Amino acid sequence: MPLFSRAWRWAQGQNLPCMSARVDHGPWGVPIALFILGAWGGHLVWLLTADGLSATSPLAWLHVLVQGYLCTGLFITGHDAMHGTVSRRRWLNNAVGTGACFLFAGLSYHRLVVNHRAHHADPTSERDPDFSTRFQSFLPWLGTFMVRYVTLIQFSVMAVKFNILWWLGVEQWRIWMFWVVPAVLGTLQLFYFGTYVPHRRPETPEMAPHHARTLPRNHLRAMLSCYFFGYHWEHHESPSTPWWALWRMKDARASVTDARPAA
Repeated sequence: MPLFSRAWRWAQGQNLPCMSARVDHGPWGVPIALFILGAWGGHLVWLLTADGLSATSPLAWLHVLVQGYLCTGLFITGHDAMHGTVSRRRWLNNAVGTGACFLFAGLSYHRLVVNHRAHHADPTSERDPDFSTRFQSFLPWLGTFMVRYVTLIQFSVMAVKFNILWWLGVEQWRIWMFWVVPAVLGTLQLFYFGTYVPHRRPETPEMAPHHARTLPRNHLRAMLSCYFFGYHWEHHESPSTPWWALWRMKDARASVTDARPAA
């Protein structure tokens, strides 16, 4: 059964090696990932089915912002899986990553791994699919980014999802407001804090050697802005550190910097 054999090899991770040397951060990767997936899914189901919600209600729009933040967490979970930090069991790590990326926006996990490997191998170069060597302003760079990542298959998957929700009886305004808009907000949040702010030019000396800047040390701000992903220099320095431990990398770097004698 060749098809089953290929699927089993994929599940074992033989065709999809993780990008980073595995560093053990304890047993928290899978529970944290499942918590985010569960929070995203549970909140979405409630928004699509709850009585009393109105498109003009300020409370409903507050829920849109919350769902957008959870969408961001969904992709951050997939991103951690790309670095092998969700689980030491590769099949489980890849399964969580595949599910998170598919739920986020019908994304191909395998394609994302290939592109993200290229990003880490040579950030801000012409070979970096996340970077624009032509545009440094936000909207043109975002357009370039979307052209490189969005595919016809992805659009088709999202269209099928939309129609399934509609067929199940969900009102269209709810689908747009609570499913489409949060995914767009999550995409913008990820691009701004995970690509545009960290890697835009001009470069400064503190961005070396990763061509990445980092947010000032404020863990609450970093968590609320993009799950510590604004600590981007630290992420490139230690890709095997999961998102929920990046604040420790930030503290460690700060302690080393503070310990250096003044010039």
